[in-house]
Amino acid sequence: MTLESLASVVHMSKSHLSRIEIADYVPPPGLAAQLDACFGTDGIFQELYALARKEIHPDRYRRRMELEARARTIDQYAGQIVPGLVQTEAYARDIFRETYPQATEDKIEELVVARMSRQLLLNGTPALDLFMILDEAVIRRPVGGSDAMRAQLARLIDLSNGPNTTVQVLPFSHGAHALMGGSLTLMTLDDKQVVSYEESIGTGTLLEDPESVRAHCRAYHLMRAYALPPRDSAALIRSVMEALPT
Repeated sequence: MTLESLASVVHMSKSHLSRIEIADYVPPPGLAAQLDACFGTDGIFQELYALARKEIHPDRYRRRMELEARARTIDQYAGQIVPGLVQTEAYARDIFRETYPQATEDKIEELVVARMSRQLLLNGTPALDLFMILDEAVIRRPVGGSDAMRAQLARLIDLSNGPNTTVQVLPFSHGAHALMGGSLTLMTLDDKQVVSYEESIGTGTLLEDPESVRAHCRAYHLMRAYALPPRDSAALIRSVMEALPT
């Protein structure tokens, strides 16, 4: 059956179906049952979908970078460090030195350059909308010494209520929440699809199936309700910056 013929049966565009066929997209939940009905396969596609939706992309970091380049909106929660998209060079350099203590300085500089190149997304056309929620630990943990941390906090203040950026701080006083122990990135792509990427120490999981993404979106938006507004967040960040030793 041609893609055109199948698209008319399952009520999906040929281009979307083609991307599913080459494993560029995870199939939507209802497609497996439609394929079984179309081909008379007695539940085989539904059984395969139950397995496929649990798979982790084998090259998940590269895939994450491809999706990030296509994102029109990124919502991020960071629990320990400033997200890479808004790190200063000095902050990123110290993070890499601590993460890879045996790396040469040339390798560290290579990593820093690669991270800075990702930040070009913030100046793209159309402009990327970036919304960040930072745990209070992110702004209070000094990284790279007082000067480096002061510059990083100043950048967060500049981004706190920008034309296409928002920074909010989740205060310690809120207590426990659903995303403790890691970080989360939600990316809304150019075709309106939303994917999520959750990360812990040394590992990252890219999730594209709608059920998992909805659960992450709910946790993120619930956290946003408890975070400080951008203006109050900027004031808190400024107070932490001013308290740094000179």
